[in-house]
Amino acid sequence: MPQYTALFFASSGNILAIIVNYYLGFLFYEKTKTKLSKSRIGKKSFALGEKYGYYALFLSWLPIIGDPLTLVGGILRLRFLYFILIAGSLRIARYYFLTFMI
Repeated sequence: MPQYTALFFASSGNILAIIVNYYLGFLFYEKTKTKLSKSRIGKKSFALGEKYGYYALFLSWLPIIGDPLTLVGGILRLRFLYFILIAGSLRIARYYFLTFMI
């Protein structure tokens, strides 16, 4: 039973963190898009992000690059439901693996 409690609290905290990251990115959309549109590389980066944004979320479970990817998800204004389904479920799966498999 303590494993389920740990899984619940770790996953809940992590999902709340990705929601905060998403909304921070969502708030900085205009400023970021304006800055990126001033350079050729910035335009290309934004276009690639819009094209592959949901696929990049499949790497959001990774410890170092995961949080910046969730911030980028907000900047790209990915659909929130899909964002939570992909990033949230992967966070739960990561903690499930850590809790029960190791």
